[in-house]
Amino acid sequence: MTATRTPPVDTGMPGAPGPGRPGAAELERIRRGLGRRAGAARRRVRRVSRRTASRAVHAWRSSLQVRIGAITMVVAGIVVIIVSLVLFSQIRDQLLSVKRQAAVDQAQAGVLYAQEEITGGIATGDAASVRATLDRTVSALQQRGGAAGDFDVVMTYRTGDREVPGASRASIYPALPEDLRADVDAGNQSYRYAEIPDAAGEPRASLVVGAPVQGGTAGSAQIELYYVFPLSQEAESLSLIRSTVVISGFALTMFVVGIAVLVTRLVVDPVRRAAGTAQRLAEGQLEERMVVRGEDDLARLATSFNAMADSLQRQITQLEGLSQLQQRFTSDVSHELRTPLTTVQMAAEVLHEARGDFPPHVARSAELLRAELDRFESLLTDLLEISRYDAGVAVLDAEPTDLGALAARVAAGMWSLAERHGCELTVDRPDEDVIAEVDARRVERILRNLVGNAIEHGAGRPVEITLAANRTAAALTVRDHGVGLTSADAQHVFDRFWRADPSRVRSVGGSGLGLSISLEDARLHGGWLQVWGQPGSGAQFRLTVPLAAGGELTGSPLPLRPAVVRRPGGPA
Repeated sequence: MTATRTPPVDTGMPGAPGPGRPGAAELERIRRGLGRRAGAARRRVRRVSRRTASRAVHAWRSSLQVRIGAITMVVAGIVVIIVSLVLFSQIRDQLLSVKRQAAVDQAQAGVLYAQEEITGGIATGDAASVRATLDRTVSALQQRGGAAGDFDVVMTYRTGDREVPGASRASIYPALPEDLRADVDAGNQSYRYAEIPDAAGEPRASLVVGAPVQGGTAGSAQIELYYVFPLSQEAESLSLIRSTVVISGFALTMFVVGIAVLVTRLVVDPVRRAAGTAQRLAEGQLEERMVVRGEDDLARLATSFNAMADSLQRQITQLEGLSQLQQRFTSDVSHELRTPLTTVQMAAEVLHEARGDFPPHVARSAELLRAELDRFESLLTDLLEISRYDAGVAVLDAEPTDLGALAARVAAGMWSLAERHGCELTVDRPDEDVIAEVDARRVERILRNLVGNAIEHGAGRPVEITLAANRTAAALTVRDHGVGLTSADAQHVFDRFWRADPSRVRSVGGSGLGLSISLEDARLHGGWLQVWGQPGSGAQFRLTVPLAAGGELTGSPLPLRPAVVRRPGGPA
């Protein structure tokens, strides 16, 4: 037997895969793809919207001209809209009033004519004579015309349950408003605005005036006359007026906004020029001046600004000259005093060595002479160092240094001073070595100044040195628990020769430049030297330097404010 393979039959069932029809998995992939594209489109729209909103907010905040223009546009737009609505309403009411008066007059004339036409014409009351009379009267009225424009006429004859209409167009009679017919049936002349079909059967806004025809009744019969005046011409006129008002209002608003922007620009441009000139003055371009035009208020502003700039330039030039003179004097005096100081030190050393052969008071004088000469030498060294910074010739000699060993070395060197003040000196450092590319001499000087300052102001309480590091920076803090600092003191603690309490006698010798030099040393490393203080709770200085020379600091491994702060008057 031979087996034959029957090809698959497309059942046409939805979801059933077949020739040219994707399966469920492919449909799901298509659906996911469409969803991803729709999501990406929504995200793009949101990004564009956020960007546009951000630009608009930035323009609103940064430009006075934009704010005034926008506010003027809103205010002028509101005023123009209100005025346009009132004006359009008055024009519409006046136009319709003229149309309505002409329509009423024409209807009254038509009623008089209809009375003459139908008197005796419907005496028999049979349907044929009634319809003939109505059609003849409607045709005559249609030909009479009037001042109200195009119109259609409807007349009705009603007696008992029988009603015979006569109209210029058959589609008008069924569209007459019921409330108008009821009012006319009660014997009143009245009018209504209604939607009446035109010749093409499309509803058009129309004015319908109705009135009873007196003298044309026979028994209980009632004859009514209706005029239908299409308002197409009035609608076109109102549309033209509306367009004119809208265009005129928009043009007026733009004109007012343009004037506001122009006037604002006349005021803002000089202010912007003044701001730019002030910015260039702040950047050091002291020769910048504003251009003076005219004699108005803005010209007086420019003149006053230029006078202020001239005064500032003179004062800054004088201060720069005095500063340079002071720096040159400090540097020259420091260098010139070196040679005689060396000679005097040699003589003082000889006297100090031979003080055992002198009387006690002379020996004491030799010791004081040597101590004060050492202090004088330290002052000259600090003055020379600060003059190097002022001259911009200080050089950083960076090399890998173990900061933990350096902190321990400083603490050992300051131990005798701490003992004399009854102060406990401790060093807290990590177990791992902290290696940083620094100038060891300058960092050691910073730490020595900070520790000496803490011991002097620590009131005999413990002084703590803490070292910590992260991946990019190392920090050293020196904490004391002494008199502390106020916020005003903390702002001046790094000023040259500044002292928090000038009346207090210093127990530790110094030039008054130690913290100033320490701050310059920290800046030379690209680091920070900061202080925290609180009266009665002591102070803490923090030195932060990058581990790699030339690195940029983004944070410090140690907090500036201590984690635990003793309250004033509390236990130490």
